[in-house]
Amino acid sequence: MKERESYLPYGQQWIDEEDIEAVIKTLRSPYLTQGPKVTEFEQAIADYVGAKYAVSFSNGTAALHGACHAAGISEGDEVITTPITFAATSNAILYCKGTPVFADIDERTYNIDPLEIKRQITPKTKAIMPVDFTGQPADMDTIMEIAKDHELIVIEDGAHSFGADYKGRKVGTQAHMTMFSFHPVKPITSGEGGIIVTDSIDLYEKLKRFRSHGMTSENLTRDEGPWYYEMVQLGFNYRMTDIHAALGLSQLNRVDSFIQKRREIAGIYNRAFREIGIVTAPHQLEETQSGWHLYMLKLSLNELKKTRREIFEELRAMNIGVHVHYIPVYWHPYYKELGYKKGLCPKAEQWYEAVLTLPIYPKMTDQDVLDVVRSVNKVLL
Repeated sequence: MKERESYLPYGQQWIDEEDIEAVIKTLRSPYLTQGPKVTEFEQAIADYVGAKYAVSFSNGTAALHGACHAAGISEGDEVITTPITFAATSNAILYCKGTPVFADIDERTYNIDPLEIKRQITPKTKAIMPVDFTGQPADMDTIMEIAKDHELIVIEDGAHSFGADYKGRKVGTQAHMTMFSFHPVKPITSGEGGIIVTDSIDLYEKLKRFRSHGMTSENLTRDEGPWYYEMVQLGFNYRMTDIHAALGLSQLNRVDSFIQKRREIAGIYNRAFREIGIVTAPHQLEETQSGWHLYMLKLSLNELKKTRREIFEELRAMNIGVHVHYIPVYWHPYYKELGYKKGLCPKAEQWYEAVLTLPIYPKMTDQDVLDVVRSVNKVLL
């Protein structure tokens, strides 16, 4: 029996009339791409998180690729990351011909465990790529200390954590580079888009060249006139358009209210599910405030009479759009072909087998949230 008439997805954008008008205004302007809105958006994001520089990209994956390039990742280099992430994180390492090295997770936070990072460091290690999974910041102080001790660069995958707080500051200035994604289900959306924020002028310049064919109009080998530019490296066309930037700028005006609503929903879930005893609500690292991009419920399967799949399918039949995030990256067939095997990160694998993603996004109504709680209780109890 359905708990509700309409399907409730696990995540969804919230576009209002101001967003639509912002995009229309840009469509009517002289610039659809490579215009002023992109620069304006980059500056606004940098200001919001407190970073010196921001470089936008066509999507978050492209941004991670750019970050790996700027970090100098190349063949023979190892980059330590987490297996509990979307494949784009480690794929970006492969794009630069580096080798992803997967470190196990902290069972409380579901983020990469700094102790496991230490165990994976070798003379080939070039960088660490932590992921702020579900919007919860990774233990960045500890990770940065490890990086400093071993002269490593840190690229923080903050695809989930735009607007989250780490020890009194917005996520975005803790690592050498931080990526944010603006996919429709993320904290704010630009339709598609990503960005790297950094305090390094050197990394900033490398990122700008990489996302635009490796071309530059600065430090030229000769000067033929104002039109002249040079391609100094092999880059990509990873530029964001002004249309996307206009939407992102409009959305940025509401990011704090979006994050607050996510936190309110998470608080309702926490109170509801901590009482039933057969599931584990997410743990929040001390001195952080998650952006709650995802809400993960861990099932005590040994105490339940149903499998995770049965629970999943029953909730879907009730129009509750539960999901599962994520399959350990190295379980994918492509990674198996590269030589990765099951058993590499046992904590991550055990965790994956027992979790469900519940709907959480700002546009959810009080009734939507109540439907989720009631449905989960019906299926589990």
